Amino acid sequence: MKSFFAGERKPGFTSLVSEGSCLSGRAKGALRGQGSRKQFLYFLSGRFGRPTTKNVRECGHEIIMTFNELNMAEPILKAVREKGYDELTPIQQRAIPIVLRGADILGIAQTGTGKTAAFALPLLQRLIEERSLEREPSAVAEETVPLRRERRGRSHGKSGRRAIRSLVLTPTRELALQIGESFADYGKYTGLKHATIFGGVKQGPQTDRLRRGIDILIATPGRLLDLIAQGEVELGNLSHFVLDEADRMLDMGFIADIRRLLPLLPVRRQTLLFSATMPRDIVALSGSVLRDPVRVEVTPTSSTVDRVDQRVYFVERPEKKSLLVSVLRKQADKSVLVFSRTKHGADNIARMLKRAGIRSEAIHGNKSQGQRQRALGDFKSGKVKVMVATDIAARGIDVSELHTVINYDLPDAAETYVHRIGRTGRAGRSGVALTFCSQDEHAKVRDIQKLTGRKLETVSCTA
Repeated sequence: MKSFFAGERKPGFTSLVSEGSCLSGRAKGALRGQGSRKQFLYFLSGRFGRPTTKNVRECGHEIIMTFNELNMAEPILKAVREKGYDELTPIQQRAIPIVLRGADILGIAQTGTGKTAAFALPLLQRLIEERSLEREPSAVAEETVPLRRERRGRSHGKSGRRAIRSLVLTPTRELALQIGESFADYGKYTGLKHATIFGGVKQGPQTDRLRRGIDILIATPGRLLDLIAQGEVELGNLSHFVLDEADRMLDMGFIADIRRLLPLLPVRRQTLLFSATMPRDIVALSGSVLRDPVRVEVTPTSSTVDRVDQRVYFVERPEKKSLLVSVLRKQADKSVLVFSRTKHGADNIARMLKRAGIRSEAIHGNKSQGQRQRALGDFKSGKVKVMVATDIAARGIDVSELHTVINYDLPDAAETYVHRIGRTGRAGRSGVALTFCSQDEHAKVRDIQKLTGRKLETVSCTA
């Protein structure tokens, strides 16, 4: 019988069966492929929720759980209900129980899969448990005691203020702000405090927030290291470290900063590493930061493309401008994200659209923080329907109703193409992806089709 655990056991990674000593025999059997779907549910809910099939439905070979099935604190569940969340996404269903158990994770998940909640919600729960352990040791389940005994009574750092217990490191300002907003939403009834720090703005308001004491810090690498050097950030009591968007972190040249940061973190900690792709550099990095991790992999390349209507226009490069104007005029009421390979190209496209009477905003690394936030706000609110972005800047764009992605320039890597089009197929929704391919980009289209196993539909150019 088929196992319903997502992902095979990989060399060098702990499987859920061997790692989860608290599992029943039937649950272990289900994970080994010897049990039923209902037994798999017992694994998921045994430690973290009620062993019942109530509020659970099956979807193909998946057991779809609701948040009520997780044994989380009521303040967290109340906030989740207010967000309108009901069922867990695949990454949440697979990662949350592992995080709650205290294991390290190597997570392979693209944006738009519910990844932030997959680490934010269980981290909030663990911080609540740690706080309870400090106040009343008997109030926390026995299995959490070994990891937290050495930190009992150390709720404040050397400065005397509340100690930072969780650190989330992310590559861009926009992502840091989004993650901060998520912690604010999910943790608003818990009494836990967080701060978000990033470069490009004055540090005064950020250091003021740090000095008031926080439990959770969301940071970009450069500003974090600066404030550590100034003595504004203490990480000696850190329990949890999240390295988010690790592949993009390396693409942006932050590997040296990460290597500078790692020796400053406590050796005894829980580490969660998430990456959309798994190149060799990320595999090497994971080996240096994770301890016997559980590998969780969801939304493989093929499943992302299945729900996106993909089309390609074969045009000469000079014809791309008129084609873009034509396409956008036909979709004037839709939100459209246009990808440019370079910052200069993004600005040129935005200026060209302005001359054509189409309002758009360009977002990339050369824009100031204020410009980027205003542009993102206008796009998310629908005030601006067209956003032109580079791949790095687009990591900060989270629009649930994004209808169309246009690849004005094809990316160098086929995996980046999948990343792009996945922004219009979020949380199971369908979307449209249009690619403008010039003669010198034909090989890139072939690479994309080879990676996805799907031929792009060719559309005649009528621009």
